[in-house]
Amino acid sequence: MARSNQVRIIGGQWRSRRISFPDHEGLRPSADRVRETLFNWLGQDLDGRTCLDLFAGSGALGFEALSRGAASVVMVEKSRSACAALRRNAELLGAKNLQLRCADALEFATAAAADAAARFDVVFLDPPFASGLLAQVLPLTVPLLRPDARVYVESAAAFAPADGWKVLRHGHAGQVHYTLVTYGD
Repeated sequence: MARSNQVRIIGGQWRSRRISFPDHEGLRPSADRVRETLFNWLGQDLDGRTCLDLFAGSGALGFEALSRGAASVVMVEKSRSACAALRRNAELLGAKNLQLRCADALEFATAAAADAAARFDVVFLDPPFASGLLAQVLPLTVPLLRPDARVYVESAAAFAPADGWKVLRHGHAGQVHYTLVTYGD
């Protein structure tokens, strides 16, 4: 694949390794600067944390979390070509503790809510900006959250959360707004 279809892991055990992703409408990896800020907010070491990447796309957020010691990451991606690329990247990196689900994010979140074992410390929500999926999926994540969980939201416009959500941090870079939120008290 062309170099333009690669993203670099910026920290942890796979620092400076590149992962490839296919051309796909709406697939837009989080920029290095944005990911660096996010992982500064979360703490550089995610040791022991469980993560869910609901719109995995390139896998940049999920692989970054694994690289930084996350206990497990579930990546959910609907696109077959993106899912195949995620599988290849996982093999190339020797990614352990990764579960890849080639599925619709809304369907996955709805089904996972019924599974008491499916609870996460960190959830990444970076749907295609023009899709309108963020407003639909955010409420579905509530039953998936462990106490004190953090939810990362990336969007085209400033994110204004509904009742129950609290903004912890917010930033923007160019056309991208990124926000770290928590649910509850």
